Amino acid sequence: MMRWSPAGVTGLRLSHDDAPSPGVTASLLRLRQLLVEKHPGGIVDSVLGYQTLTVFFDPAVITRDRLADTVESLGADRSDVPLSGRRIEVPVWYSEESGIDLAAVAEYCRVSADDVVEMHSSEVYNAYATGFAPGFCYLGDTPEPLTIPRLDAPRREVPAGSVALADRQTAVYPSVSPGGWRLIGLCPLKLFDLGQSPPGLIAVGDQISFRPISRDRFLELGGIL
Repeated sequence: MMRWSPAGVTGLRLSHDDAPSPGVTASLLRLRQLLVEKHPGGIVDSVLGYQTLTVFFDPAVITRDRLADTVESLGADRSDVPLSGRRIEVPVWYSEESGIDLAAVAEYCRVSADDVVEMHSSEVYNAYATGFAPGFCYLGDTPEPLTIPRLDAPRREVPAGSVALADRQTAVYPSVSPGGWRLIGLCPLKLFDLGQSPPGLIAVGDQISFRPISRDRFLELGGIL
C-alpha cells in the first residue's frame, strides 16, 4: 500500500508499506517516471529512499492535492514490478592496506579476511537510495554473515573510493568525508564527477557487483593511495 504525506511547502512524500526490496524500488522509479510524464512542467525534483519517493513540485503549475490525486489514479503501488536498472561492475582492491577495518570485520564476523572478500564480492547488490553525499549510494543486502554495526565514533576523514560495510548495507565513499562505516577496500573509479552526464556512477535501481583486483591493477585504473 502507498501512503502520502506533505514534505515541506512544495513536497509530497510517498511511502511504501512493504519492506525494502528491488520490487519496491522498481515501483517507486516507475511512479516517478509516470508523474513526470503526467505533469512535465510541475515536477521540479525528486528524492528516492528505500521505501519512499519525495516529489517536489512547482505550486504555480500544480497543487499538492492534484498531485496526490494523480498518484492515487495511477495505482502505482505494486511491489512486483521488475527492476530494470543497469548492471555495473565495480573493481575493488581488498586488503588491510586499502581497507583498514578488514581484519576487524573478519574477527567480528568470525571468518577469515579472505572469506569477507569472497562473500562481499559474490553478491549482486541493489542500489536502493542515494544520500549523505553526492554520489553516495546505499547498496544491499550484504550476506547475513557480514552483518556488522557502524563504528561507535565516526572517523573524521574517510578516503575517497573506500568500500565499506554497515549493518547489511555496503557502499563506496565518492569523496573524502567523515564516515562511520567499516572500510574493507578501495575502488579506483570516480563515483561522482560533475564533468560527466550523469555525474553519479551509480543510480537508484542499478545492480552492482564488486570485482577483486590487485594493488597494481588498482593503480593502473587510476587509483590514488
